[in-house]
Amino acid sequence: MSLKSHHWVRSLLLTLILWLGMQLPSYAVASPDSVDAKILHVINRLSFGPRPGDIEAVKSIGIEAYIQSQLTPTSLSEPQSLTQQLASLETLQMSPLELTTAYRQRRKTQQGQQHDPKAVITVRQQTRKVLEQASQSRLLRAIESPRQLEEVMVDFWYNHFNVFSGKGLDRVLVGSYEQQAIRPHALGKFRTLLEATAKHPAMLFYLDNWQNTAPTSSGAKGRFKGLNENYARELMELHTLGVNGGYTQQDVITLARILTGWGFPRPRQVSTADRTGFYFDADRHDFSDKVFLGQPIKGSGMAQGEQALDILAHHPATARHISYELAQYFVADEPPATLVDQLSKRFLDTDGDIRAVLATLFSSSEFLNPKYYNTKFKTPYQYTVSALRVTDTKLQNLRPVFGVLRQMGMPLYGCQTPDGYKHTEEAWLNPDGILRRISLTTAIANGRFPGSQPVDAQQLATTLGNSFSPQTKQVIESTPEAMKAVLMLGSPEFMRY
Repeated sequence: MSLKSHHWVRSLLLTLILWLGMQLPSYAVASPDSVDAKILHVINRLSFGPRPGDIEAVKSIGIEAYIQSQLTPTSLSEPQSLTQQLASLETLQMSPLELTTAYRQRRKTQQGQQHDPKAVITVRQQTRKVLEQASQSRLLRAIESPRQLEEVMVDFWYNHFNVFSGKGLDRVLVGSYEQQAIRPHALGKFRTLLEATAKHPAMLFYLDNWQNTAPTSSGAKGRFKGLNENYARELMELHTLGVNGGYTQQDVITLARILTGWGFPRPRQVSTADRTGFYFDADRHDFSDKVFLGQPIKGSGMAQGEQALDILAHHPATARHISYELAQYFVADEPPATLVDQLSKRFLDTDGDIRAVLATLFSSSEFLNPKYYNTKFKTPYQYTVSALRVTDTKLQNLRPVFGVLRQMGMPLYGCQTPDGYKHTEEAWLNPDGILRRISLTTAIANGRFPGSQPVDAQQLATTLGNSFSPQTKQVIESTPEAMKAVLMLGSPEFMRY
């Protein structure tokens, strides 16, 4: 066995001893009533974890000022290095219409060149480039941007309004979907965010509404033969009201009828479409009067769908569903009912103002209660990004990170089901997941991950506020210096936030 292999096995065994020997009550940071513990808690929840100097920076301006700055991300300047890297990702500048048109052309070219393997490979590479650049943008921002709450909310909302990149046209649309439907509205009004996702071609294709057609309409032909309820059902069950939101199967059918004709342009319609890629096909729409969730909707065109979105966005069940998910993400897997009630009221009182709801959440006694410090288990995405941030790893090539996320079961844009990736402990705490995390952090700490340098254990402890339980500290202090950083990154405390 080589020396490196021996060190890895030793680190693995020691880290597993930490995990096997620790129960939930001992996960909490040391001295939870201290100022530093509170600061670390706020940083962990509003960001993807601290970078060197973050605890000191927040201490200098105060927790309230830090929270306000994160709630107003435009007040925080992006580093030039980040803006330059993002500017080099040229496919991010393409509109949904341009992406859709280019994809169709590539597909046509590929079908005509099946006899030429090199040409086929080139076409596939062009398609992969779009998805790869979208993934690069997401990770670069998550790791480097000072606008951390915005990045956290982009992750939150993308999972809430999930679209799977492995489905046909969505291979080239998920980046545009994030950039144009999710990101601009992540801290804005929920109604605006809801419509942006509803009209983006990525969602319309993923949940099949682009084929949703009134059976008796003049456009009911070929693949557009009748109603498709997929999007209408998920729009209520996942995006707004929630599974117990009080709707019926008849409401699902009615909403599907309301959304007939909502899609994106076919090739012959491109000349009359705008850059957003959304297209309302009146020839496939059901223009009849309808009753949706007990409210009458007069027969009209696209306005029927917009009225239905109004009803859904302002429904009390939607306020509760969104509030529960936010409280679950930022406070606890089983959030306090009092907090959910408080957030629901704020949601309704502010017409679904996400920033206002978050401000209420972050000032609540539940969010600031020390019993919730360091109790949320990080998803593979959160864990990987936090490990790269805390060690200040400078990555020139992000492909190894893409591979790590795939191995951990959470590839970017890779959730096939419309409910998105979970952010609860039950979904991610398992032996295989722990082993893969330890493998990653061993490589980072020892400078063997592409772009990483050996991690200074003392600096790492300072960046983390030395926030380890007495048992973890004892194990760390009893190990050789070369393995201390591995144990910190593999500790139960670091795998939580």
